[in-house]
Order: sequence, then structure tokens, then C-alpha cells
Amino acid sequence: MKKKLLALLMGTSLVMGLAACGGGNDDTKEKDNGGGTETASAGDAQKIFDQKCSGCHGGDLTGGVGPNLTKVGATLSKDDILNVLKNGKGQMPANVVTGDDAEKVADWLAAKK
Repeated sequence: MKKKLLALLMGTSLVMGLAACGGGNDDTKEKDNGGGTETASAGDAQKIFDQKCSGCHGGDLTGGVGPNLTKVGATLSKDDILNVLKNGKGQMPANVVTGDDAEKVADWLAAKK
């Protein structure tokens, strides 16, 4: 009985962790002072990361469910990071961050060496 309960708790934890990491397609837009619309406050890469990625990679990039990204730029180029954002890798789902936001996050992460 204890094994079944433990398996249930572990399975639930895994599902919750993956659900938090898969943020998905949040198309919420904010207005800037100029009257236009922008996502994630003018594309600030740190804010985009905090909104879409920190649930798995930690707010300080040290990891959690996802791997540590504090020095990701030392092993992956901007294009490599964009590829992971677009196609996913391992447990990371594809398209968590897309478009210009993905470009900004990839550029920001590539500088982490």
C-alpha cells in the first residue's frame, strides 16, 4: 500500500512539474506609454525568462526541474539555444518562448559564460 501511495505522489509531482515548465502560448499583451502593444515589457529578456522559464530553471538560472543555465553560453551558441527553444530537448517542451522573445532570451542566455 505504501508503494502505491508513493508512486501516486511521485507521479503527481512529475505531472505538476512538467505542467509548470510547459508555460505555453500566453499571448497576454501590455500597452506601453506610446500606445502600442508589446509582450513582456518591451522584450526584456530577464522578464521573459522569469515569466516563461524560471519555473523549471530557477529565477537565478541554477536549475530545478530543468538544467542549470548559469554558464549555458559557454557550451551553446545563440543558434543552438534558439534551436532548443523552438524544438525542445529532453523534458523541455518546444515553443515555450517564440518569435522575437525567443531571439532575445537566446541572445541573453548565450552571453552567460
